Order: sequence, then C-alpha cells, then structure tokens
Amino acid sequence: MAKPVLYGFDGSTYVRSVRMALMDKGIEYDQVPLNVLEGEPKLPEHLERHPFGKVPVLDMDGMRILETDAILRYIEATHPEPSLVPDDPKDRARMNMAMGLINSYGYGSLVGAAGYHLFPDFLGNPDEDVYNGCCADGEKLLALLMEKKGDAVWLAGAKPSLADYVLGPIVFYVALSPAAETLLSPAPVKAWWEAMQAVPSFAATAPDLG
Repeated sequence: MAKPVLYGFDGSTYVRSVRMALMDKGIEYDQVPLNVLEGEPKLPEHLERHPFGKVPVLDMDGMRILETDAILRYIEATHPEPSLVPDDPKDRARMNMAMGLINSYGYGSLVGAAGYHLFPDFLGNPDEDVYNGCCADGEKLLALLMEKKGDAVWLAGAKPSLADYVLGPIVFYVALSPAAETLLSPAPVKAWWEAMQAVPSFAATAPDLG
C-alpha cells in the first residue's frame, strides 16, 4: 500500500501536530509542503483537496482525511501504540475538552498574540487593541487548561496526549514572541512548556525559521 501523503508545510502548527503523531507511531509518509503564509493552500490544486483551503490534509489507507482532530484520531485508532490517548475515562474527557477549548478559543488568540509580532502581514496588520484582546483570551484559555489538568504534568494525565500535541506547536510561536512574557510566565504554564520541549517528537519537528 502507498505511503501516506501529508499536505502542509512544517511551519503550520496543526501540520506539526500530525507530524509528531506520525513520528511517534513510526509511520513513514511523504509530505507536500504548502506554505500557508504565501497562500499556497488557496491555490486551485489544493482547494480540490480541501474546499476551504486548510492544512493539514492526509491521504492514508485509500482515504482523504480533512481536519487535524480527525487525522490525529484516525492515526491513533489504526496505530494504537504508543498510545496518545489516556486509558482513564476522566483523563480522556480532559483530553477531549482541552482539544475542543484549544481549537475553539486557543488557536486564534494565541496565534494572534504571537503573530502580531512574528507575522503581522499574514494577520492583516492587527492593531494594538486586537493584540491586547488576543493576549487576554490566550491568558484565560491557558489558565483554564492548567486548572482542568490539576496536579498532572500534562493536559490529560501522567503522559502526553493528543491535546498536548495540539497545544505545543501553538505555544512554540508564543515563546518566540514578546507575548511570552505574559502568557507563559505563570508557574503551571511554564512547567508544562518545559516538559513539552523535552518530548522527542516535538523537538524533532521544530520548523526551520531561517
């Protein structure tokens, strides 16, 4: 059977999440880089894959899968070892809750806060009020995730899960920006971020920003 094909460039946070899962599972794949910052996912060829021009898209096992959550859950279901989903039902609920919160409220605010400094043109050159709003929402989101995880190191228990694999690549950009001073300074967030940076697949998939 043909190797999976992943569409999307390494700078995409969600593409990185998928690459981490594929690496952990030992799945070999080909990658077609599509630079979001240069608008390549909006080209006609990719719009045939994803009508809304988003990445990642994964072709695997004879099917085309859109949207990161669906891709990650398919990879987990078909390659369950090593597991990226908690065994405990409460921890699984925490994972699912965290992923929903990140996708609904975290991505826009955290990428918005980081991107204000790192790639303002791509974001339409937002003003300072927009930046402050992103920081406030991002701070609220991270505080909520830390509260829900309790004393655990990770967002959903004693080991990294899909939720951490979604949040980590987003926080990577926050850490490169002045927004880190506010968003990553609380002790629980700082401890989680330090642990995240030590995950082998996270370190191995860092985008080349040169």
